[in-house]
Amino acid sequence: MKVILVNGSPHEKGCTDTALCEAAQALEKNGVETERFWLGNKPLSGCIGCGFCRKAGRCVFDDCVNEFVEKAKTAHGFLFGTPVHYASASGAITSFMDRAFYSGSSVFAGKPAAAVASCRRGGASAALDQINKYFGICGMPTVPSQYWNMVHGNTPDEVIKDEEGMQTMRTLGNNMAWLLSCIEAGNKAGIAYPTREPVIRTNFIR
Repeated sequence: MKVILVNGSPHEKGCTDTALCEAAQALEKNGVETERFWLGNKPLSGCIGCGFCRKAGRCVFDDCVNEFVEKAKTAHGFLFGTPVHYASASGAITSFMDRAFYSGSSVFAGKPAAAVASCRRGGASAALDQINKYFGICGMPTVPSQYWNMVHGNTPDEVIKDEEGMQTMRTLGNNMAWLLSCIEAGNKAGIAYPTREPVIRTNFIR
């Protein structure tokens, strides 16, 4: 089994990565392979609603979004980490997830996921709520921990000193590994992911 950990911070080895690494160690101790995926620090376009992905099966902008969606096809679970900017997820991961989940939504259905937020002081709960919306609309089980998935600190060293935050990350990794094992056991027992009905879309002004 494999989990991809997405780092939505402009800093490759910063506070967000510190939190994700703690969860990754717990996953690996449970026999789950992990891969860290950094979005980088270059400008990342948001979705422009062009509809190209409906025909081509990939986003019109050929960047890390298409690379990630391709990797996601063989992954079993995901952690999406973000720093907190103005009580919300980073602009980069927001643009990234808008495009990844719109162009590759079928890739994520039934696969467990969790959001991780890194903040200096406040705003983490709002950022987590924002990212969790992507999981709900794609039928992804959301993995919990012992507390909301957040760490506090202004530097990686400070994050490491957040003992409760680090423990929350380890518990998150353990819970993700447990849920993946449960899904694997269910698949072996013939319990498949439910077949979805054709989507009904309504418009409230009609």
